[in-house]
Formats: sequence, C-alpha cells, structure tokens
Amino acid sequence: MGINRGDIIKLKKNLNVTDLSGEKVMIDFESGKYFMIKGSGNDIWDLIQEEITVGDIIKKLLEEYDVSEEECEKSVDEFLTKLKEYEFI
Repeated sequence: MGINRGDIIKLKKNLNVTDLSGEKVMIDFESGKYFMIKGSGNDIWDLIQEEITVGDIIKKLLEEYDVSEEECEKSVDEFLTKLKEYEFI
C-alpha cells in the first residue's frame, strides 16, 4: 500500500470540478488535462476538500458502502495514489 492510514490528505491544487449527472469532471487548467470521477471516487473527492486522514476516509466509506474493509482500503489507495501522481495531493 502506497498510502498509510495515518497520512493526512491535503489538496495542493484548486481544480475546476463540474458535476455531470452523478459524475464529477475535474479540469486541471495548468496541464490541460481533465478527469472523470465515478462512484466512490466522488465521495473520496468530497471528503478530501478539507484535510483528512486516510483512515477517516476509509471509515466514512465503510459507513456508506457495503464492502469489505480490504476492498475499501484498496480502492482508496488506488484513487489517492493516482491523485498523488498528478500532484493534486
């Protein structure tokens, strides 16, 4: 796992985010790239608008979704790792 539960997630960039029928479209004007977020990614994105630990993200998602803790942790890790690669967090 690339990200630890105790890590505090903080957004580095202020991205333009548009909501399109339940999916979020993020636009990074600096790089000209855009990204679509679906499903639990939407919830994770909403949660990281303020500083939050990875553990708290997982806890909140487990309250919301009927998934195993392992599956939830894996999804959160993959999503946050991608955001880190793009230097959004």
